Amino acid sequence: MSRAFVFPGQGAQTLGMGRALAEAYPAARAVFDEVDDALGEKLSRLIWEGDQETLTMTQNAQPALMATSMAALRALEAEGLGLDMASFVAGHSLGEYSALCAVGSLGLADTARLLRIRGKAMQEAVPVGVGAMAALLGLDFATATEVAAEAAQGQVCQAANDNDPMQVVVSGHREAVERALEIAKARGAKRALLLPVSAPFHCALMQPAAAVMSEALAGVVISAPALPVVVNVRAEAVTEPDRIRALLVAQVTGSVRWRESVLWMQGAGVTEYWEIGAGKALSGMIKRITEGAVTRAVGTPEDVKSAKEVAHV
Repeated sequence: MSRAFVFPGQGAQTLGMGRALAEAYPAARAVFDEVDDALGEKLSRLIWEGDQETLTMTQNAQPALMATSMAALRALEAEGLGLDMASFVAGHSLGEYSALCAVGSLGLADTARLLRIRGKAMQEAVPVGVGAMAALLGLDFATATEVAAEAAQGQVCQAANDNDPMQVVVSGHREAVERALEIAKARGAKRALLLPVSAPFHCALMQPAAAVMSEALAGVVISAPALPVVVNVRAEAVTEPDRIRALLVAQVTGSVRWRESVLWMQGAGVTEYWEIGAGKALSGMIKRITEGAVTRAVGTPEDVKSAKEVAHV
């Protein structure tokens, strides 16, 4: 049985995430300590004792979710369940950074700093209120792409996230995205709704953030990954450090091709997906993408223990 470790993206953040892992596993606690040191602030205190609104700010949510994923991975490793159990890693948007950290392409401190920069740059790329994102439910990617093109009318409107066969997210100027809602409904979407996000991610409006990330990524060491990384913008496995660097820049304005990434892994023989970190959003998407896939969420000490039991059966 071939297995992939997958890492969640923004939206999975919840207050208190990772705390039980840090209390149960010294190696998990060390992740949060190192991230706090790298950022020069107690991000762990915000995650465990702060307020949801502050945690949800892009510049906080991104390193916080990565730290929680890495803490879960360290807890698994402490139980003897390491990367040797997986054939591939992948992550949804910021989760790609978690995946790269997991396989040793990026150091933990560098990953935390990059995600703080990325979150801030993405937030500041577009003035608040100018952009928006919307989920179109019940339309496939090809139809959603047509809807976005029709809605643009000289503005930016792009299919940003191809999450699963029945959910595509569009991103761009608020007026264009609002037009897309109406067009999508006319084209047979079951639902079309604006998302509670603070910026229009993964579209051309993020170009200023891509420029910031190009500079930031140029200053960090990217090593060859211990496992192939299935990357968002290509929906295929990549192992060359220079290509990983370029694709992380492209990812800021490019579509998150999650559905295709999962289908690529399925084609490569993956039948089991372990979602490492907060929430179970990816597990739900994967089940809608590939029939018969086995999914397992690993975000608490209980999850780690049950994973150990299953792994050693």
